[in-house]
Amino acid sequence: MIVLDEQLLGRNIDLEISKWYKGNIRFITDLRPHSVIKDDAIPKLLRQQNQPVFVTINEKDFWRKVAVDNTFCIVCFALKDSQVNAIPQLLRSLLHNSKFKTKEKRMGKVIRLKNNKIEYYKFNNTIVRKIE
Repeated sequence: MIVLDEQLLGRNIDLEISKWYKGNIRFITDLRPHSVIKDDAIPKLLRQQNQPVFVTINEKDFWRKVAVDNTFCIVCFALKDSQVNAIPQLLRSLLHNSKFKTKEKRMGKVIRLKNNKIEYYKFNNTIVRKIE
């Protein structure tokens, strides 16, 4: 399952991802309808799902700040709001990378894509690793 952050609503990113991703695609607001979801509540909501990948451009509030565990993955795109249309293709490339190709390899990681570089850390080891 791919869960998109609420700031990606209304941009057809879900429709573009659905062209190549056959699993469920949801927005975080679908996981707890009719309520305001603060950033610190997102990990709890993700833990209630089956191995979701959470996608956000809110990199500043998630990268090196979120409590991650091995039941979900967070992907932070360091993009400007005007660049969000690049997310579907960037996400597809990321999910085809040998380090993140399977759910087993993705779970428990927070991944950041910034300036065409990939960095990540794991729930049990917060050392940032870089993929060139």
